[in-house]
Amino acid sequence: MSCGNPHEVDCSEVIEQVYLYLDGEIEEVDRAQVRQHLDECAPCLRQYGIENEVKALVARCCGDDTAPDGLRQRLLVRLQEVRVELGTIEYRAE
Repeated sequence: MSCGNPHEVDCSEVIEQVYLYLDGEIEEVDRAQVRQHLDECAPCLRQYGIENEVKALVARCCGDDTAPDGLRQRLLVRLQEVRVELGTIEYRAE
């Protein structure tokens, strides 16, 4: 994924770090870079929002328990499908 604009941190790297960012499991320097990128990049910010919503949905559905076997994998597959769809849509819009 790329918005086509130059950034200090590449879009694909930011998306790979989104869950670490959401969970607060990222070094402070990396956290600041991801936050700056999200502030500058609408496509990545949109993807961050999707990831955040999925995390909240899993938390609501599963409570404090861990997600059922396979749920995380199915969500990751679906998220990848959405990324591809968004990439296709964004590409056509350009």
